Amino acid sequence: MNKAAHGDWAIFRGDGSTHRAVLPEGPPWRRFDPERADPQRYVIGADEVDIVNTALHLRRPLLVTGRPGSGKTTLAHAIADELQLGPVLRWPINSRSTLESALYRYDAVARLHDSAIADIADKERRSAPDVGRYVRLGPLGTALAPCARARVLLIDELDKSDLDLPNDLLTVFEEGTFEIPELARLTDRDTVSVGVSGSDERVPVVAGRVRCTQFPVIVVTSNGERDFPPAFLRRCVRLDLPDPGPDRLAEIVAARLGPDAVAEDLIERFVALRHEGELATDQLLNAVHLRLAGVVLDEDRLALLFRSLDPTRP
Repeated sequence: MNKAAHGDWAIFRGDGSTHRAVLPEGPPWRRFDPERADPQRYVIGADEVDIVNTALHLRRPLLVTGRPGSGKTTLAHAIADELQLGPVLRWPINSRSTLESALYRYDAVARLHDSAIADIADKERRSAPDVGRYVRLGPLGTALAPCARARVLLIDELDKSDLDLPNDLLTVFEEGTFEIPELARLTDRDTVSVGVSGSDERVPVVAGRVRCTQFPVIVVTSNGERDFPPAFLRRCVRLDLPDPGPDRLAEIVAARLGPDAVAEDLIERFVALRHEGELATDQLLNAVHLRLAGVVLDEDRLALLFRSLDPTRP
């Protein structure tokens, strides 16, 4: 693509010159200031709504599968926003993720350091409730902490986990409680105040055990890259998000970018290419947003925006 092809939309010119540029407003889903970000309507079909409500009534985790970009992660935020359940707790999964780290973290090094510099005669500083300063609940532990209203927990991309993690979750999902051994070992087994994930809030832990009063709304996402044990599947309500068709894509574009967004030709092109290789819906939204910003979407730019996510394809 030559220099002239960049047109007026070019911010970075790559010609060695310097200039003070004003970056354009990003698309709605890439705005991070909570006071400026507009809430986005989540587009979902009636059948999928029924499955979500089934999970809510049964107080069971919702296992959501679908291709990348199908809206799995966004669903957790849509539930939290609509039901006014507060910020979503997020547990991103990788091959090193463990149940214990998601439940709580105990900073033994910090406690040892503080003990070393404390006055040995100051017994009060070494009392049992002080231990809570060194314990912080992880995203799963925070979701299970006592609360007046259920919290929303997103367990993102569980299929990236170690093979044993889904089975490790079974007891916690069934019982809604877990023990913190460092607190359970205290001789007087007092109520200890501990920190939580994502805020300065503190919650009480009685006799070393966290026990939920409201089972959280748990959304577990999977890209369908592996099978889960039957025992785990039995404890979940399963939702498979299909690839949206042209009408649903038009709804998504209107919900994210406004009813005046013209996208029929881009939707047609996107659907045709999706049959040939894997594409995500946000690739279509990116193209529509650039068009609304005045960018001419020639063949080169469309090829870049609609490039297949399948690593085996060029």
